[in-house]
Amino acid sequence: MQFESLNIIDPILKSLKEEGYKIPTPIQIQAIPIVLRGTDLIGCAQTGTGKTAAFAVPILQLLSKTRSFDRKRRIRSLIVTPTRELAIQIKESFVTYGRYTGLTCTVVFGGVHQNPQTAALRNGVDILVATPGRLLDLMNQGFISLKNIEIFVLDEADRMLDMGFIHDVRKIIAALPHKRQSLFFSATMPPEIVKLAGSIVYKPVKVEVTPSATTVEIVKQFVYFTDKGNKNALLLELLKDEKIKTALVFTRTKYGADKVVRALKKKNISAESIHGNKAQNTRQRALSNFKAQTTRVLVATDIAARGLDVDDLEFVINYEIPNISETYVHRIGRTGRAGANGTAISFCDADEKEYLRDIEKLITKKIQVVDNHPYPLIDENPVKPPERQRRDHKRPRYVPPGSRNRNNRGRRR
Repeated sequence: MQFESLNIIDPILKSLKEEGYKIPTPIQIQAIPIVLRGTDLIGCAQTGTGKTAAFAVPILQLLSKTRSFDRKRRIRSLIVTPTRELAIQIKESFVTYGRYTGLTCTVVFGGVHQNPQTAALRNGVDILVATPGRLLDLMNQGFISLKNIEIFVLDEADRMLDMGFIHDVRKIIAALPHKRQSLFFSATMPPEIVKLAGSIVYKPVKVEVTPSATTVEIVKQFVYFTDKGNKNALLLELLKDEKIKTALVFTRTKYGADKVVRALKKKNISAESIHGNKAQNTRQRALSNFKAQTTRVLVATDIAARGLDVDDLEFVINYEIPNISETYVHRIGRTGRAGANGTAISFCDADEKEYLRDIEKLITKKIQVVDNHPYPLIDENPVKPPERQRRDHKRPRYVPPGSRNRNNRGRRR
């Protein structure tokens, strides 16, 4: 099937052809006609399968039909997504696909000064891509009104819950007009997400291209059992392989990401980290360097790496196995995108074996074990530090003379 068969208008088809898009992905084949009919949709598909184009292309086409030529454009479509990087990526997709439609798109997110964003909003915009926090902030300041929204998209909904955005999302939904088209996209559909979807969409059509939480089949998956203290050495050993031109390495914490970068730099391996404590311009520079392959290793936490789209990224390394099984699906989805080759390698110490079992249960697949490496797991059952004894008594509180008494509030002694 070609994109022409989806009844896409010529200006958008021209952009798609220029980008080398020929055959739509399964989620695009199913979702685009539904969205063009004006129906609400719940889309569930593996990460890296083209979800952005599945909603961006039909949104551009629908808005083009009733395009306003007023100088004062009003926001007609809102896409809410959890991270800055993903918001930027979605905005770039809208600009790319819609370059011949005359529609305008901008993005707002936190971590940077708001003045350039508010200036773009004052000039008028048709499509707004936003992260929840900055969106609500600009709404409260009066820079953004959602009363003219025709199409609303909640992207990466499962991650919204992980990152604690549920209350912000509800505030945003409350500010939307009742009459609208709503599109809800997620790579996984646990019960909490289904409940959230029920509060957003109306009589939706559900599109589930692959079983929820399955991993991309083309990605080769391996696990190396090793002691926690040998993970740096094992990573350096793997990077001796010249076939690994670039690698995206995941850690669970910001401190852990920076620590891995320092270890790599000591061995003259170009590496940078991205996480929530990094300024946005620093994160964008690190990502640009990685895409240009001037940085060989990018070390990231899950929040910062959500939605990263790097062409021809073949290797993802889980330096630490995630304690949330669905996170593993998203991590390895950074590779093997759009049918390309991909390899996912996980380092597993004794404490992480339980996480590995949960992941294999979720993906219904045993991950291949690599035994032949120089740093095998020795300490099968590490002794965990004992919990501190709870005090049976509390230290008496010192009450300065003349102060209020804790048990006799309001009266002076």
